[in-house]
Parts: sequence; structure tokens; C-alpha cells
Amino acid sequence: MYLIRLTLDPRSTQARRDLADAYDMHRTLVRAFVRDERDAPGRFLWRLELGAGAWASPTLLVQSRKSGDWDVLQGLPGYLQRPAECKVLDLEALIQPQWRYRFRLLANPTVTRAGKRRGLLGEAEQLAWLQRQGERHGFMVKAVLVSASDLLDSRRKGGAPIVLQRVCFEGLLQVVEADALRRALASGIGPAKAFGCGLLSVARC
Repeated sequence: MYLIRLTLDPRSTQARRDLADAYDMHRTLVRAFVRDERDAPGRFLWRLELGAGAWASPTLLVQSRKSGDWDVLQGLPGYLQRPAECKVLDLEALIQPQWRYRFRLLANPTVTRAGKRRGLLGEAEQLAWLQRQGERHGFMVKAVLVSASDLLDSRRKGGAPIVLQRVCFEGLLQVVEADALRRALASGIGPAKAFGCGLLSVARC
């Protein structure tokens, strides 16, 4: 797996446009994974990191199974403040049974009822959703807080408006089933992955 850190320049008109609309951001990131318009991009996850302050430069994390051509974004005038920073992740070595990790997850907690998916607005419901995801994906949540929550408004080109509930969970987890957690790290958790949700980041305590 590849983990890439992108630092955007907020003075760039295109960067500001992408930061204002997650669908536009996804379309821009796709450019790093395709050779031409006929090429289908591989699946990737991304997340806009919470800023360290009002003057912090916007930072994105992008995780993918194949390396992207980040020179494409570097070639956009003024888009990046510095070259893309790339790190290779060895999930086999990173995730070990019973180990504990600090984690961050920006997610779109939902439930499906009567064939329709709806967002969970209450914090108690959101935390219960995360506990269920842990049971499905091989980890136990030991401590957690909701560090941010908002509604994302977007629109696919020519389509209807899209409104998503986004919640940032941060805390401590323990591995229950290592292979299941490795798969979750690679594939993401929950819906709305194209809109910057689902990337689970962990660091050994």
C-alpha cells in the first residue's frame, strides 16, 4: 500500500475549488491514477486532514494499492506547495494480533432501513455504528471521541445535490482479528469513499 501526503496551496484557484467540493477533489485526484480518459482508476482512499490552525496549509492523505503519478498534480500551476510525500505501508508488519493503536477515521455513519440509507445524526448512534464496524472489521474500540462533525454538500456533474453526514472519530483500538483489520485498512470503512470518507489511519501506541 502507498500513503501519500499532499500539501495544497490555498492561493490556487483550483485548490480552493477542490477544497470546497469533495466531488471536485476526487476528480482531481483521479488524474494521478489514469493515463487517459479511457483508463479506469484503481480504488483509492483519501481524507482532508484537520488543520493545525487557521493559517495551516490544507493537507490531504491519499492511500492506494498502486503508486500514482503525482507529477500530474505537481504540473497544475500553484496547486501543491511542495512535492508529494510518499510512504510504503506494509500492512502485514503494521497490524499484529492484540496490539493497540491510536486511530483516526473520517466516516459517513449510516443505516439502511426500508431499502434507504440514512445518515446517523446523534453522537450515541454514531459511536454505536463505530462499535459495529469494529466487530465487522476485526478490532475493538477501547476509547473514542467525536472530534468533528459536519454536513458535506456536493453535486455530481449534471446530477442531483448530495448531502452526507461526516464524522471524525479519534481514539484507541485493539486488534481482535488481524487479517480483517488489514482488509479494512486497505479497502476503507463505510460508504462515501469517493467523497473523502472511509480512510482508517492507525499508529502503534
